Amino acid sequence: VIPRGLVYGAKWQELFNEIVAMREACGDAHLKVILGTGDLATLRNVMLASMVAMMAGADFIKTSTGKESVNATLPVGLAMVRAIRAYFEETGYLIGFKPAGGISTAKVSLDWLVLMKEELGRPWLEPE
Repeated sequence: VIPRGLVYGAKWQELFNEIVAMREACGDAHLKVILGTGDLATLRNVMLASMVAMMAGADFIKTSTGKESVNATLPVGLAMVRAIRAYFEETGYLIGFKPAGGISTAKVSLDWLVLMKEELGRPWLEPE
């Protein structure tokens, strides 16, 4: 989980450096960066934290651990997938997305699938 204090203080370079260090420590393993979006205060912070995580080498980004008081919400998901789309359009790298927490019914999971399909397209619905 990213250090939220770096987001609150707009210390984006420090956040980038920390995630790069995690990326280096992971070696060839996939790096999942958990944003803890319920604590990031604004959608702008969510978008910027998403971009920093991807630029620093995240293979996929995740809304939360699923155990926070505020977990995956569609507005937060929209901010994150739009960041993923912008990153893909700029770099050609397909970054994964994982919403966590609060997705406990088939209807809610369909809402998330529609979000992914409409905002990112079919490649993000594949299991790879």
